[in-house]
Amino acid sequence: MTVAFLLNGTPVRIEGEPPTRTLLDWLRESRRLTGTKEGCNEGDCGACTVMVTDHSGSRALNACILFLPQLDGKAVRTVEGISGPKGEMHPVQAAMVAHHGSQCGFCTPGFVVSMAVAHLNGATDHDDQLAGNLCRCTGYAPIVRAAKAVEGAPVPDWMKADRAFLSAQISRGAGGSAPGAFQPQGSDELAEWYLANPGATLIAGATDVGLWVTKQLRELRPVAFLNGVSDLQGIEARGGNLHVGACVTISALRAAVAGRLPSFAELLRRYASQQVRNAATIGGNIANGSPIGDGPPALIALGATLHLRRGDEMRSMALEDFFLDYRKQDRRPGEFVAGVSFPEQAPALRCYKISKRFDQDISAVCGCFNVVVEGGVVTSARIAFGGMAGVPKRAALAEAALLGRPWTEATVEAAAEAMAGDFTPLTDMRASAAYRMLTAQNLLRRYFHDLNGLPVHVLEVAP
Repeated sequence: MTVAFLLNGTPVRIEGEPPTRTLLDWLRESRRLTGTKEGCNEGDCGACTVMVTDHSGSRALNACILFLPQLDGKAVRTVEGISGPKGEMHPVQAAMVAHHGSQCGFCTPGFVVSMAVAHLNGATDHDDQLAGNLCRCTGYAPIVRAAKAVEGAPVPDWMKADRAFLSAQISRGAGGSAPGAFQPQGSDELAEWYLANPGATLIAGATDVGLWVTKQLRELRPVAFLNGVSDLQGIEARGGNLHVGACVTISALRAAVAGRLPSFAELLRRYASQQVRNAATIGGNIANGSPIGDGPPALIALGATLHLRRGDEMRSMALEDFFLDYRKQDRRPGEFVAGVSFPEQAPALRCYKISKRFDQDISAVCGCFNVVVEGGVVTSARIAFGGMAGVPKRAALAEAALLGRPWTEATVEAAAEAMAGDFTPLTDMRASAAYRMLTAQNLLRRYFHDLNGLPVHVLEVAP
């Protein structure tokens, strides 16, 4: 497999590398670009952050779980490429010095890249932009002050050059087939190949699969990289529903639902980090089948429909029916998730994530509620949880306890009691079974007060 991309302004062409060679390893070992650091090697600490640009724009990504074929036809800038061609400091680099934003320095290159990408994109939500970068020495205050200090500074010309340079200078790699790897350029190619290779691993964002390689040391063959399947990367509003392709990133999905489903967008804001959201796809989040994935509970509460493809055959089902048991889904050999559709408006939808950290943490419990009240009476109820069973699951008994009854605190209390029959949660490192059950019941109570206009957000409620 041949991979071609722009590296710090210079075209490179790579041949003969294993398809699951990470960008981090290649940068450090083959190019001696050691400013990109290896910290956690799982996409948590941000020390390996690089800037990747394609025709959709520039974004920060974790090089440690980014495979070389995912960069085909794109542009990459490491921290060495954030400064100018004559050694000029980028404004964020100068601000980090002026505001004493670095101490031991190990995390600094990743912070600089994240800040430079945010600066390029005009993003000023610095806490969100930097939530995927870990610093144990300086603390975040001087780093955030540095980011704020350069909000109005002009973007250096060299940071804008990659977008204009892509079409003229980067020709795609060979693509197509290679021993053990495939890069389809459309869903038709993918469907044909996957039907012939049903045991293959499909790699979209690699935010989970990457850890199979870096942590479990698995050799994945055959694999298909889905970054070129552009017809699965669209979002379309049609007939009151949003139709979202499987390869839409969490960042793109968040932007699409921000004005339509604000609580869902807020949940997606807490999905891992900016770097992970820029890579992870909603299709991967669903197909992974994790009982603690944050996407499915919200989508189930919305009444989402999942779209699957096997060869030329398409089928659709209610998303909740896709999850059969722990890590087991209703997906036939050679069948893949093609997309998901759901209502673009749901005024009563609320999503609550409970985790030990606010940013960049896995849910202990994720509860999503969509209860419609008309004339003071509950006319429909969809309540879904992650972290309460081996699969994302609806609280059927709690829903039944609400339907047709007045929307009162007494009704909610009865539904909370009924919820005890819906789940038998497990105890693990994130929470005990008792904590999970009590928290799920309390989230229903929180939802009642939320719909009644009381402040319930963890960042708004003061003791």
